[in-house]
Amino acid sequence: NDALAWIDQQGRSVTQSQLAILKAAACSAHTEALPRSELHHALTAAGMQQILDEEKSWGGALGRPSSARFKAYERLKRYRERLGNHRDLFRSEVYLRDIERTLEELYRYPLCQTATDALNRQLKSGVEDQRLAELLLGLREDGRLCVITEEQPQHEPKLICTMGLI
Repeated sequence: NDALAWIDQQGRSVTQSQLAILKAAACSAHTEALPRSELHHALTAAGMQQILDEEKSWGGALGRPSSARFKAYERLKRYRERLGNHRDLFRSEVYLRDIERTLEELYRYPLCQTATDALNRQLKSGVEDQRLAELLLGLREDGRLCVITEEQPQHEPKLICTMGLI
């Protein structure tokens, strides 16, 4: 997962909104750089720690609660629970197994970008759980849901950039 952190001079989080952070950092190409704060490295460490703590509290694998992957997983899980063991023409044992496999893939692997885009559109439009389940199962069947690798490497967090904003 990529993440941004905005930390104030006391080492406290200002906001977790990625859009708000990007808007605050926006400036023209002609904006002059100011000298770095003496607290820059300590505040950077505080921001990294906040991000790491949040990743742990979210259960890690699904990402942020606002992500398409997290929302799709939770909605599909809720749909499966509502179905229970109910069997009919549309909800056969095979259908329930496909839902379980889709849930497992969502949990273990990152989404394909096209799946993320499609899910975000549907989630924003208020799609019903059954239609969302159909979309997820269709994407999985077509091999367009997740980027599946044999072994998921554990990556250490990597700091890409820091900015001291005043």
